[in-house]
Amino acid sequence: MRVILLLCLLTLGNARLHQPFNITAFLQNNEIMMADYDEDDNCPAGCHCSLKVLQCSDQETGLISVPEKITEETMIIDLQNNDITEIKEDDFKGLHKLYGLFLNNNKISKIHPKALRHMDRLRLLYLSYNLLTEIPANLPPNVVERFHENKINRIQKDAFKGLKKLHVLELGANPLDNSGIELGAFNGVSTLYVGMAEAKLTAVPKGRQNPPPKTTFLSVMWYKISKVEEEDFRRYKNLQRLGLCFNQIKTVENGSFSSISNIREINLEHNRLKRVPPGLDHLSYLQVIFLHGNKISKVGVNDFCPINPSTKKTRYSIISLFGNPVKYWEVNPVTFRCVTGRRSIHLGNFKK
Repeated sequence: MRVILLLCLLTLGNARLHQPFNITAFLQNNEIMMADYDEDDNCPAGCHCSLKVLQCSDQETGLISVPEKITEETMIIDLQNNDITEIKEDDFKGLHKLYGLFLNNNKISKIHPKALRHMDRLRLLYLSYNLLTEIPANLPPNVVERFHENKINRIQKDAFKGLKKLHVLELGANPLDNSGIELGAFNGVSTLYVGMAEAKLTAVPKGRQNPPPKTTFLSVMWYKISKVEEEDFRRYKNLQRLGLCFNQIKTVENGSFSSISNIREINLEHNRLKRVPPGLDHLSYLQVIFLHGNKISKVGVNDFCPINPSTKKTRYSIISLFGNPVKYWEVNPVTFRCVTGRRSIHLGNFKK
């Protein structure tokens, strides 16, 4: 279940346009039935109700508040694609069995600090595509969180404190810059994936601003980062995938990747690099490197592979260099001595 949730949230996190969560498919996959609809006065007008599910998404007039008198047995509440502006203190009072709460694509700008209290079983909380300006207070401890496409410009200290089971933290498409990430913002978090694409960062967050050190996938794409520095990834001992594409990176300092020795994939496509980043030959487990769409004009014979072949634990499955001004016919074939085969090398197709 943990793997399924991670894959689903990663897929949604990479989507550029709003895609409503398919509640029906989710219910079927998790054997939560929508049988025995409740047709009495307890079911809000225009909604579909059962003992465990309340579906009120896509209302014609657009709900402006959370429906009242929701049964305490409810496990799933679907309120996406409405006009709700605020979550009040008692909107979900008594719903101790709630597992999924879908509030994405509303107009929510305010969530009462006590609105999500006593929801220890809440696992899925979707708040993407709203108008939040900061992370809500007192989030449930077992939640898998998403804040994509809001107005968040500040991540306060201890914003995610206590979320020990947080696997995916998606903060993409928010007007967040470096000064908006307070020291200790990610205290106590052990998330596996951090996505902050399409923000206003000009550098990778450093020191105590860094996302959790146990992160295995860090995505900092669509920014204005111009330089990768040696200290940027010191805390990421477990990092296996790094996304830095669609920035303005011109240089990568020597030793920048030395602390992420377990890295499997690095994506640096569509930047302004003029040379292959130094240190790739020392990454024993690196299998995929995307460098297409840069300004690389020359490739050295030891840029990718170590001099001592025994130090390379896994061979490259992809080295992508197309869309660069490098003359591929001048590249020494020995340069790619540690790849799995010819199809792993992508060259050519440069256009001015």
